[in-house]
This record gives sequence, C-alpha cells and structure tokens, in this order.
Amino acid sequence: YANLLLNLPAGEAGRRYVAERGLTRETVERFSLGFAPEGWDTLTRHLLSRGHSEQQLIEAGLASERDSGGGIYDRFRARLLFPIRNRDGKIVGFGGRALGDARPKYLNTAQTSVFDKSANLYAIDLAKDAIRKADSAVIVEGYMDAIMAHQVGHANVVASMGTALTESQVGLLKRL
Repeated sequence: YANLLLNLPAGEAGRRYVAERGLTRETVERFSLGFAPEGWDTLTRHLLSRGHSEQQLIEAGLASERDSGGGIYDRFRARLLFPIRNRDGKIVGFGGRALGDARPKYLNTAQTSVFDKSANLYAIDLAKDAIRKADSAVIVEGYMDAIMAHQVGHANVVASMGTALTESQVGLLKRL
C-alpha cells in the first residue's frame, strides 16, 4: 500500500489527497501511509500469490468472504490507508479513508485476535517517547489530527480513532 501511494500511477488519487491536506512526503513515509486501489481483489491476489491463505487474510482483517461463497475480496478499496501500530510499532490493523463520496468515510480493520480498536491509540508507537518526556499526552479524535500535530512538532499526540476514550486506552497512556 505504501509503495503504491508513493510510487505507482494507481496511487495518484491518494497522492493528491495527502498534498491537499498539506502532508509532506517525510510525514507520509514516517506514518507509512498507503493507498488501496479500487480493485476488488488487488491485495488478495498479491498476497495469495505469495503463499498466504484466504483464511489468513480474513483473520488479519484484510479480506472478507463473499456472501455468495466462493472466495474473498479486498476489505479496503479506493482508500487512503493508515497502518495502526501497537506501542511496540507492530502493525495490528488499518484504518482506511474513502476518497470521494464512498461510505463509510472511515473503515477500520475488523476486530481480530490482534486488533482491538478500543485498546489501541493511533500513533502511540511514535508518541511514546515524547509522552514520557513531557509527562503528558494530547488525545485527538482522528488519524489526520494526530499526523498533522506530529508534522508541526507536537510529538506527544495520539488519536482515539474516532471512538470514545476507553479504560484500556487510558491504561496504555498511564503506563507511559
């Protein structure tokens, strides 16, 4: 997804969007933003060809089963993608912002064994050192809010990803 956004013709819509939002290439790279093209099976074909199983893609929250049976399809299509990392920097899910009028505007990885939206904070991996140093954290609502804060030098900012702040999220911050 990141390579597609930064380097391939299919990522042009995503590049236009991040430019309109004022993100620098350095910021896009730091947050590993990506772009999912419109195709229904672009990612699934790629990952299946690399030896991953359909079940793995479903369990990872990257694909969904077709209602009619007989295969899977990409969960994220025509969206700017925000990798969601845990405190240790491991990707545990994705958030995808629709470009244009597609609904829902934001789509997250479904709840999985490694992704629990209510137990994670966006950008916690990049903010943890600054939070410790400042002994404070700023919590914003969305991905772009956190990214822009970091871009202008406020590194102790995390996002609740549009959810109400939970006890798990507060606990994550208190440990810092």
